[in-house]
Amino acid sequence: MSDLELMIRPAAADDDRDLGELDRRCWSWLSDVAPLRPAGAPFFDERHGPGQYQVAELADGRIAGYVRVVRSVPLASNAHVRQIQGLAVDGELRGRGIGRALVAAACERARAEGARRLTLRVLGHNSPARALYERCGFRVEGVLPGEFLLDGAYVDDVCMGRSLLEP
Repeated sequence: MSDLELMIRPAAADDDRDLGELDRRCWSWLSDVAPLRPAGAPFFDERHGPGQYQVAELADGRIAGYVRVVRSVPLASNAHVRQIQGLAVDGELRGRGIGRALVAAACERARAEGARRLTLRVLGHNSPARALYERCGFRVEGVLPGEFLLDGAYVDDVCMGRSLLEP
């Protein structure tokens, strides 16, 4: 990795405030399709609970990033697939292996839950995220052209996936 001492751990309810602040610092039309969450708004809610998240924590206890992994389709026929539905790394710490560590942890978690595939959706103009996912073994599996109107521009929604049967 780098010179960082990093631990990936499950999120806890007590992480709500820190994750909310991190999420606000990381927010950008480059990566987000929803408006900026108001300051002080809860990070966790009834659809986004702590059990869906893993956090990257530095040796000093600061949260450097998070990843959310869920079943995207609640059907038995799709139980072998998990989806990354959110990944953020503190802007001051990008480029130091945290995103890669979070994606690796997402793969491990999905495998532990019996998944054979991991998928995600990323905005077409988010080149840094797309490059990260490609380095982690994801490939483009489809594109929804002009799926989002963000900050006055139409942006593609890129569907990526990878097998979890290989390392």
